[in-house]
Amino acid sequence: MFRPAIQKTRVLVILAIVNLLLFLWASNSTGKIEASGHEYKIQAANLMKSAMTVLKETRYGQNPVFLDAINDPNETGLVGPKFSHISTGEGDLDSKLSTLNPNFAALIVEIFLEADLSKGDKVAVSFTGSMPGANLAVVSACQVMGIIPYIVSSVGSSHWGATDPDFTWIDMEKILSSKDLLTHQSIAVSYGGKSDAGGGMSPFGREQIDSAFERSGIPKFIEAERLSKSVQTRLNIYKESAQLNEYSVYINVGGGAASIGTLDQAREIPPGFSLPSDLKSIKDRSVLMQFASLGIPIVHILNIRELCEKYGVKFAPVPFPPIGRGKLFEVYAYNITVTLIALCIALSSLVGVAIHSHNQIAHQRDSYEPESIL
Repeated sequence: MFRPAIQKTRVLVILAIVNLLLFLWASNSTGKIEASGHEYKIQAANLMKSAMTVLKETRYGQNPVFLDAINDPNETGLVGPKFSHISTGEGDLDSKLSTLNPNFAALIVEIFLEADLSKGDKVAVSFTGSMPGANLAVVSACQVMGIIPYIVSSVGSSHWGATDPDFTWIDMEKILSSKDLLTHQSIAVSYGGKSDAGGGMSPFGREQIDSAFERSGIPKFIEAERLSKSVQTRLNIYKESAQLNEYSVYINVGGGAASIGTLDQAREIPPGFSLPSDLKSIKDRSVLMQFASLGIPIVHILNIRELCEKYGVKFAPVPFPPIGRGKLFEVYAYNITVTLIALCIALSSLVGVAIHSHNQIAHQRDSYEPESIL
């Protein structure tokens, strides 16, 4: 009985085996390739590392002997005391340690790429003293990507942040600017703390922040007895640099009351990049929500553990991993050449059998003689 090749079990088995082998070849052809923004990420991480080295040497000298190796196991010199006159409340030590990993700057670059930021874009930024590592990561990412940040900082810090009154966040900014490492500093500062007015600090603590402001050279100090006034003052300061709708993104780092509002509302803001439509359920008059109401996207750097898990950065690593390692920098991808060759062979084998079978059927039809059966 005549059967074309495409209907023969032996041929079908051979085709199946060939295609299985081709599939296995292609699926095992994966290799590492550079992730998007690879060069920016490397540059930002290296810049942040250099900035941290300068700050450590400035604070402790070439041979630091005052480092707290228990609470600062990577000996960055940027973990402040738990309590001080300018501390504003509780803080998670592991989160502070995580943001001091230079690769955290690469994480910020990744978020900026999600936000579609590019050279020349203006961004409004709010810092606190609570996470100097995250602040450094943001300004490092901005600098290497050519993004222009307009920064308003509150000086107060939660536990383990920039809590040393003689080495506040704005002191760090001044040092790095004087060394020509970082090109952008805060354009205004506030006390921070409750109501952004130094609530929870002693009068002496507020005096220490006054002294830090005086030596910083920053032009404006926000004095507001009510949180609503601080919010409006911050918006006015941003307006002096650009119309609010001209900012590409609003970036918040930390838990500043004026920036993100009440703690309950702040918990609803997802960490990382968010579109204004993601924040519709939040009813608040904070600076962040004022920008969102204008259709400005948000970058929110808080809930550090969640951010690290999302972007594949180790949480509170000891020691810090090398710069350039991990999924932020490299991803696995199929070898396109191998995949295309395997696909071509598979299709060619199927088409070849189909054509051969078609020719067999045509030949059988042409050679068929009905009279021969009479």
